[in-house]
Amino acid sequence: MRNSSKDERGQMLLATGVVLMMSLLSMAIFGVKMAGISMPYDTAGDDSIQASGDIAETLPSLTEARAQVWYDAGLSEFESVDKSINSLHDDVLHHGELRGVELKLLNITVVELDGVVSVSAELGAADRNSMLTRIISFEIDLDD
Repeated sequence: MRNSSKDERGQMLLATGVVLMMSLLSMAIFGVKMAGISMPYDTAGDDSIQASGDIAETLPSLTEARAQVWYDAGLSEFESVDKSINSLHDDVLHHGELRGVELKLLNITVVELDGVVSVSAELGAADRNSMLTRIISFEIDLDD
C-alpha cells in the first residue's frame, strides 16, 4: 500500500524550474538587445509615415521600370503594368519588414484608357504606435 503524505518536493522542483527558465529568458533577451538585432529601426517614432512616403515616392518609377521590361518582351501595355504592380506587392511587404513597419498594397486597380494605363492602390502602413492608409495613383504610358 501506498502511503500518501503531503510532500512539497514537487512544488519546490517546479518553482526552481520556473526561476531557471525566467533567468535564461532574461539573459537571451539581453543578449539579443546587446547584439543589436532586436529591431533595425526604432518603431517608437514616425517610421510608418516615413516608410509610406518612401513607397509613395518610388512606386510609380519602379512600376514603370518593371513594366517596360515585360512590354519589351512582348506583353501588352496593360498586362505589363498589371504584372509589375502585383510583383511589387511582395517587395513592399519585404521593405516594411526591414524597416520594422507593416506595409501592404491593398485594392490594386489597373485600368487602361486611350493608351494610358492608370494605377491606383491603397497603401496601408502600421507600426506599434500608429496606423495610416494612403491612396497612391499614377499613370504610365509605355509607348513614349
